[in-house]
Amino acid sequence: MSNVCEDHVFSKVFKTHSKTVFNYIFYKFGNEEKAHDAVQEAFVKLWQNCAKVSPEKAKSYVYTIANNLYLNVLKAEKVRLKHADSLVKDRTHESPEFLMEEKEYKKKLDDAINALPDNQRTTFLLNRIDGKKYAEIAEMEGVSVKAIEKRMHLALKSLREQIDGI
Repeated sequence: MSNVCEDHVFSKVFKTHSKTVFNYIFYKFGNEEKAHDAVQEAFVKLWQNCAKVSPEKAKSYVYTIANNLYLNVLKAEKVRLKHADSLVKDRTHESPEFLMEEKEYKKKLDDAINALPDNQRTTFLLNRIDGKKYAEIAEMEGVSVKAIEKRMHLALKSLREQIDGI
């Protein structure tokens, strides 16, 4: 029977889940450094408790630890999402008016996403940016798929109300 204390098992758990756990925490924190810290600390705790955590439970253990670390930091400070542009394009051929309108629209969208309650924002970004299915998000969050559907519905409704044409 394999054990998380074995290097190759721990390594596989890390390679399989660290990026998604990072994104999950990043969407909640809105801070890359804090997300890295939470993920690192969660995997350190997994290693420290490797004898108590079966390989099948390792994924949920890391999510739970990282999420608890997030909640502890959240108690100490108010956190808002600042997500970076994923793609920077050369737009020299666009008119200044177009670029200004686009910048205003992006700010409006960022503000609308930031204004969402944490659980709706996280669900929205995991689904729309990471392409996670509702079932995966439900597992990460420890809630039902119905709850995720409701969060997504409310997030989209709120964004539509705040931004015309979304």
